[in-house]
Amino acid sequence: MSDAESVLDVRERDDPPFPAISDALDGLGPDEHLRLVNDFEPVPLYDVLADRGFEHETERIADDEWHVTIAHA
Repeated sequence: MSDAESVLDVRERDDPPFPAISDALDGLGPDEHLRLVNDFEPVPLYDVLADRGFEHETERIADDEWHVTIAHA
């Protein structure tokens, strides 16, 4: 994966996180990656990422903390 990292923690959002995730992906440069922090594994997001030309790596940090590193494929 690439060097420049942005972090988006959506664990305590009051609104649906997908618009914020989508905006972050739209602003992701070719040499950047996004670390998404969530309180569950966001499996439905994986197909969306693939459809938009992104790859991801998922790591379970704790029972209620997942990190998904996302970059352009």
